[in-house]
Amino acid sequence: MGALDSVAAVGDADDETGIAALIPTVRRIVYSRVTDQSMAEDLVQETLAKVLGAAPRVERGMLEPYAIVTARNVVASMWKEQDRHRRNRHRVADMSTAEAPDEDLLKREEGDAVSAALARLSERERQTLLAHEVSGQDTRSLGEDLGMSAGAVAAQLNRSRARLRVEYLLALQDAEPPTDSCRPVLFALSVGDRRRQREVNAARHLLECNLCAELSLPLMGRRQRSEDEAHVPIRTDADIVLARRSARELASRLEFSSTDQTLIATAVSEIARNIVRFAGNGEVSIELVKEPRSGLRVVARDTGPGIADVPRALEDGYSTYDGLGLGLPGARRLMDEFSVVSEVQRGTTVTMTKWRSEGRP
Repeated sequence: MGALDSVAAVGDADDETGIAALIPTVRRIVYSRVTDQSMAEDLVQETLAKVLGAAPRVERGMLEPYAIVTARNVVASMWKEQDRHRRNRHRVADMSTAEAPDEDLLKREEGDAVSAALARLSERERQTLLAHEVSGQDTRSLGEDLGMSAGAVAAQLNRSRARLRVEYLLALQDAEPPTDSCRPVLFALSVGDRRRQREVNAARHLLECNLCAELSLPLMGRRQRSEDEAHVPIRTDADIVLARRSARELASRLEFSSTDQTLIATAVSEIARNIVRFAGNGEVSIELVKEPRSGLRVVARDTGPGIADVPRALEDGYSTYDGLGLGLPGARRLMDEFSVVSEVQRGTTVTMTKWRSEGRP
């Protein structure tokens, strides 16, 4: 039975079940035309996003044909874009990198920022850090000199590096924190201490302080991450792709079904797209959770203009731009739990969770 003949098997996809029923058909169409699996999965999710946004306007029983046509158009658009790049690229290119005229100035500024950051450390922190990083002295011998255990020295070095990163970024920006809460929040982010982040209410502070929100991205991006989480700064469309791939990878680690992985990745894609479109920059954090049962939680934060009327923004079809109006209501339908906290001119935080179905290992 052909795809068009199976229309009756799929009702209106105005909920998660309907969209999930379309996934095999969309996958079959895309994968028959695109051999690269990663690219094909991105195109599947782009198709589902378009279909989900158009669902309220499509006649009953016609959503699967609409999805089939949309999938073909998405693939065709990709081919046209690739062909355009192929025709417009230079035949001969100089791959050497020309030295920027202001490179010496930038190097001096970075050196001055490092010096200023070191000066903000205590004498003991500075000497210990330089002995370890510059002179190569190991933590055991440093511990003997300081009367500390090697583990205590390693912990001190970790805190010193975290503080140095904060002070370096502040010096590079030539900025003084506007409040007394800024440095504790930035330090908690830099060192990766979640308990301390909750104590200083870091998430709330980042929505209120533009400076700390800007500095939080490089601080959190440079930190080593747990295998159970991913943090993706969001600024461009390429970051949207990275965020949804990260969500899919974590979901697969928790053994979500292929369908659930696609639904999660699509929801993350739409929330990240809202950040790029309306806020300009932000971050999507994805983590595995174990309580009250196994699942995946996504927190998307930005420091954009905020949402004046959250309930209305969650209505299907509502949009402040000439588009699908898909992001918030569509993502809410795809996830099990969904909440939005927003303040005008301060930013928005979206938290959504998908629980693993009972019965799977």
